Amino acid sequence: MTDLQWPELIIFSTLFLLVTVLGFVAARWKAGDTLDHLDEWGLGGRKFGSWITWFLIGGDLYTAYTFVAVPALLFGAGAMGFFALPYTILAYPLVFLPLLRLWSVSRARGYVTPADFVRGRYGSPLLATLIAVTGIVATMPYIALQLVGLEAVLRTMGFNAGGFLGHLPLLIAFIILAVYTYQSGLRAPALIAFVKDLLVYIVIIVAVIYLPIKLGGWDSIFGAAQEKFAATDAESDGILLNGNNQLQYATLALGSALALFLYPHSVTGVLASRGRNVLKRNMSALPAYSLLLGLLALLGFAAIAAGTEAITNQATGNPDTNTIVPKLFDDQFPSWFAGIAFAAIGIGALVPAAIMSIAAANLWTRNIYKEFIKRDATPKEEARQAKLSSLIVKFGAVACILFLDPQFSIDLQLIGGVIILQTLPAVAIALYTRWLHRWGLVAGWIIGMGWGMTLLYGIPNPATGREHFGGAALALDKLNIFGWQPFAGSTVQIYVGIVALLANLLVAAVVSVIARQLKVSNGTDTTVDADYHVDEGDEDLRPVAAPH
Repeated sequence: MTDLQWPELIIFSTLFLLVTVLGFVAARWKAGDTLDHLDEWGLGGRKFGSWITWFLIGGDLYTAYTFVAVPALLFGAGAMGFFALPYTILAYPLVFLPLLRLWSVSRARGYVTPADFVRGRYGSPLLATLIAVTGIVATMPYIALQLVGLEAVLRTMGFNAGGFLGHLPLLIAFIILAVYTYQSGLRAPALIAFVKDLLVYIVIIVAVIYLPIKLGGWDSIFGAAQEKFAATDAESDGILLNGNNQLQYATLALGSALALFLYPHSVTGVLASRGRNVLKRNMSALPAYSLLLGLLALLGFAAIAAGTEAITNQATGNPDTNTIVPKLFDDQFPSWFAGIAFAAIGIGALVPAAIMSIAAANLWTRNIYKEFIKRDATPKEEARQAKLSSLIVKFGAVACILFLDPQFSIDLQLIGGVIILQTLPAVAIALYTRWLHRWGLVAGWIIGMGWGMTLLYGIPNPATGREHFGGAALALDKLNIFGWQPFAGSTVQIYVGIVALLANLLVAAVVSVIARQLKVSNGTDTTVDADYHVDEGDEDLRPVAAPH
């Protein structure tokens, strides 16, 4: 704490103060008649246009963890870190049509969460609850990871003490975030996202022009990376993929693309938009962020060429690889520009953390509190419950950082992707057909989740000494189906999430056939075909903030 970087800290604090003011002002921005309704507090009045939706979804998906971890992954493992680039390119065409249908049916029926849709589609409280709990559990480590990114910046600026004192700046930042999110709801991160994206674009564009010039060009940067990886024993490291990790790369990219818009915070950003045309324009234009992400990822190789070293976490005594990018900016740029870069990363943590906490709060309120605790809750009581639960979610994520090694929280993100993929049959496929029976979906969820967790439990991480949950890359040799090993001896790796999802779909299909043969009830579908095509301006469209 004695080596505070005061120029960076002053600039960081000034920009942080600016977004704090914006967070409180947001309560009056595009305000409806009241914030005491989930449509208004949790979805911003469902009236965000193209530009606001662009920044909101971009701020939602491209987080502080992305800015910190993707370059750090390239720094440590090489080409595998580029999986983030194809998956963000794949995601938008994959979800283009399903998201339009989800927006329409949600607008027609007043749904606030994906679990609301499942409840209406199948009339099954059990299935809806499984989807809601899955969303909350998968979101919690994602929020914690935003704190990892923010802490990496704070540590670089000198806040690197062990114990509670070292976490105090982080706690203060999240108390401020909690207060203005409680007051303004989704409007706060939507407004702040403008500032966040502006800072990020400036920082990345300057970095990818300035750093190659300073470090001798991209030839020199890639040469330094190749030299580093050639000196390691790890077969998976390098600036090119190899035979063992190509399948993992492809399945990880595909699985991540399928999972991206299943996360509750992604759905929240979509449902807050004004209409289908807004989503069409955004799904067409959002791949531009992938260009930014590709440039950002290359900073990992630039850090190798610059000889950047991770800062040692005083709490654990181990190097914190998440500090690679902040340390690169601290070493290579003037203090004033490093302060701007730190603010971009820090604010990049606050925007998605706010949206994620709101999304988790909406799930709790609509699909657990109202379903099982107080079925006659008024819209005002729902809004109050969501506000309170959003505080609990935020500080639950802070507790993860306070009481767990941050490296463990990063490992949890790998688990989060496997978890949220298990909601694909009940949410994405159900937007088109009810052929999969509700009991098939429940059985598929149980098998997919159980097998996915079992496989993850058996994966070690020799680099960190972890025996379990050490990653999401599974050697095909470890696939064991009731004693049968179809790929015995193979060292080729695959993403666990895809394996678990395939098991989920297979079981769901088999149980659905059996249930239909036995004529088991498939619940009541309260939606109609016309609901999946409604748009803003349609006659008899359900008013925003109408009683649910």
